[in-house]
Amino acid sequence: MFDFWQRALVFPLILLALSFLLWGVAGALPAALLFSSGILLRLISHLRNLSDLQRWLDAPDSSVPDGTGLWEDAFSRLNKMTRKQRKEREQHAAALLQLEQATAALPDGVVILDATDRIEWCNRLAEQHFGLDVMRDTGQQITYLARQPEFVQYLAMRSFVEPLVLRDARQEGLVLSINLISYGKGKHLLISSNITQRERMETMRRDFVANVSHELRTPLTVVNGFVETMHDMPHLENEMARRALNLMGDQTVRMENLVDDLLALSRLENDQNPVREDRVDVAVMLSDIQREGEAVSQGKHTIHLNMEGATHLKGSTEELRSAFLNLLTNAIRYTPNGGDIWMLWTNTQGHAQFAVKDSGIGIAAHHIPRLTERFYRVDRSRSRETGGTGLGLAIVKHIAIRHQATLDIASEEGKGSTFMLQFPATRSVG
Repeated sequence: MFDFWQRALVFPLILLALSFLLWGVAGALPAALLFSSGILLRLISHLRNLSDLQRWLDAPDSSVPDGTGLWEDAFSRLNKMTRKQRKEREQHAAALLQLEQATAALPDGVVILDATDRIEWCNRLAEQHFGLDVMRDTGQQITYLARQPEFVQYLAMRSFVEPLVLRDARQEGLVLSINLISYGKGKHLLISSNITQRERMETMRRDFVANVSHELRTPLTVVNGFVETMHDMPHLENEMARRALNLMGDQTVRMENLVDDLLALSRLENDQNPVREDRVDVAVMLSDIQREGEAVSQGKHTIHLNMEGATHLKGSTEELRSAFLNLLTNAIRYTPNGGDIWMLWTNTQGHAQFAVKDSGIGIAAHHIPRLTERFYRVDRSRSRETGGTGLGLAIVKHIAIRHQATLDIASEEGKGSTFMLQFPATRSVG
């Protein structure tokens, strides 16, 4: 700063000194002319440099002027700054190009959304999946362009734990898996995966299971009928034969239960229709389920029912009954004789929850993430002894998904477990 003022004042001070000297020698007029001429020349120099600066500002990609006097230093600094900025822009452009090339190579569509769900950027696959144009649609609300009701509802819920499966998104038969990842200040990264082929394979598998289950149902019913008939024959006195028939009867009943659960699960997986919107009286339903559970338990457990808040829910009566009953019978199977089981219903501030809590054997933490898988059993021998098929929790999970609910599991070995269904506020009825 001192150097600047030193250089800035040198010329005016020298000019002033020469003017005073000339005044003393030749008088005031020549001195005034000398001072005025010097100031004018200095002003012209400044104007010329300002003109050069203006021309450069109009064409910033051209070279920075050299400048004279004080302007030389200013232009030199400006030149260094523009070179640095140009280098940074080139680096940013190269990084952006690499990012675009990387996202273009991804097998998934990528859309960047701001805090108000407006599109900031998307890659080519996302353009194909949603019919977007990054140049045209940047700044648009994504729900203006992707208007499927299930997608709009998913985005509005702001709960992105589970991906959304979007069918017939832009063309018939196209199936997308939508994941939303939060980052920054309210922004979201939307990732869309084409799972059409996987869905076809899953459909083939489900159809196979359903067809096999249907084919097994009739012969199992016939076999079970013959076993019951033979068991009731008056001349059957051989103890070994009776034991064999009892065992055959137990196994055919178990197979029938397995087929029934397979068919129920297949129906849930294949049903693409929206869930029924019955007005379900949960109080009446849970009272019936409590009595049914007591019959299954045969007095070996104490089943409690506690209810708090509104007791009506929108949903499929049949599916909700199946989910609630599955959770209760599951608790009965894994609670030792004499144990307590609680059915808990709460609906406060529009958030409905149903939980089954038991004083059973509990579940090790590493098993919990897999409990809703088909045929996954913590204790296979106990599950078979108690008549479990290994499909109950898978059925509950699918019913929860169809009702936009979540299934939460908490357990501690030796102390018991709690299975909780949490329903969104949109399903509560006052």
